[in-house]
Amino acid sequence: MIYPLVTELADDGIPVTVTCRVLKLARQPYYRWLAAPVGARELEEAYLANALFDAHRDDPEFGYRLLADEAARAGLRACDRTVWRICSGNGWWSVFGKKRTRNGKKAGPPAHDDLVRRVFTADAPNRLWLWDITEHPTAEGKLYLCAVKDVFSSRIVGYSISDRMTSHLAVNALASAVARRGDVAGCVVHSDRGSQFRSRKVLAELARHDLVGSMGQVASAGDNAAMESFFSLLQKNVLNRRRWTTREDLRIAIITWIERTYHRRRRQARLGRLTPIEFETIMTPQVALAA
Repeated sequence: MIYPLVTELADDGIPVTVTCRVLKLARQPYYRWLAAPVGARELEEAYLANALFDAHRDDPEFGYRLLADEAARAGLRACDRTVWRICSGNGWWSVFGKKRTRNGKKAGPPAHDDLVRRVFTADAPNRLWLWDITEHPTAEGKLYLCAVKDVFSSRIVGYSISDRMTSHLAVNALASAVARRGDVAGCVVHSDRGSQFRSRKVLAELARHDLVGSMGQVASAGDNAAMESFFSLLQKNVLNRRRWTTREDLRIAIITWIERTYHRRRRQARLGRLTPIEFETIMTPQVALAA
């Protein structure tokens, strides 16, 4: 959805007419969305998801069909396919059932406990970092990005881009974050259970800089939701805007968007309508100068 960007630009003084013309958007659908950002269908599905979660929490052995029955008793009826989609997306499987994993492979054991518990807040820089890997195709093949985000200011403090998704991708991203931030001993670095983040090379890199590892649960995107939100913005504003011919073109576009747009131009409500760079400059001038 590109409409929130139109609203943010309007807050910065850019007329909606101009923005819609540049982005090739019709204005009437935008104004309809502005009047009701959350549609009735999305709201109904949110209520259904809450009912399914409550039923799953009370009876973890129930499969999605039994969860659908419990939701129906609460007055929220939906077809089995819809219930399966919601349960699958959130990993709400029966404890007696076989866990579904990609390509039939089971995720390995976590290298670290979950120290974050979905509380994505920090009262100072270098207290909590999030990192993850995303990919996007080009005509030459896939390009992979591993990014490290400081929760305090939402700044991307380190990243690495490669045509291969290996442990080196994660190690290089972490090394660039440490080089930019300096003294980071004690900082919690949270990720999912991807094999790259469980590798011996990554564990050694964490130990070398006295960083504390943390990992979420399997098939639970919410355990790293704050990082997923950044990748969602990147997907909408860069990756999906056009078809990319070469990896180099996409690499330059990603770096340009992160360093110029996301860090210095995109204001965030969570930061008091400041950009990540502005927020760090005001809150911790010495950190901003060091970075």
